[in-house]
Amino acid sequence: MNTETHPPSPRERFYRRERQSVPAARAFTRDALVDWGVRERSYDIVLCVSELATNALVHGVPPGRGFLLRLLPLPYEGGVRVEVHDSGGGVPAVPQAEAPDEGGRGLLLVSELADKWGVGERAPGKIVWCEFATCPSG
Repeated sequence: MNTETHPPSPRERFYRRERQSVPAARAFTRDALVDWGVRERSYDIVLCVSELATNALVHGVPPGRGFLLRLLPLPYEGGVRVEVHDSGGGVPAVPQAEAPDEGGRGLLLVSELADKWGVGERAPGKIVWCEFATCPSG
């Protein structure tokens, strides 16, 4: 048994409802992935964090509140779970193909890039999550 290798620790950070929270969440995610040795799919993971953080700020965070970004290593080697916790109501959904507006494409990207995604309950609000199977860099 190798006692020098420890599984990566989950990371989380709270972000206020402000414009600079999305780039800060991307940087936080990039740093965690580097620390964990995750290179494969890191661009996809960071892009999904950006989309979920933007959705939380636009649709899920009432004035005066914020969102929690949680990054979790998955039990299988190199996997990553992203969770964005907010206190807003509603259940996010991927827009229908015939939707004419320009917004709402963030969850479409997440659904295409992530291996799994979903929405969980939280009191108050919800957790929007996605998972990626990756391999650590060697």
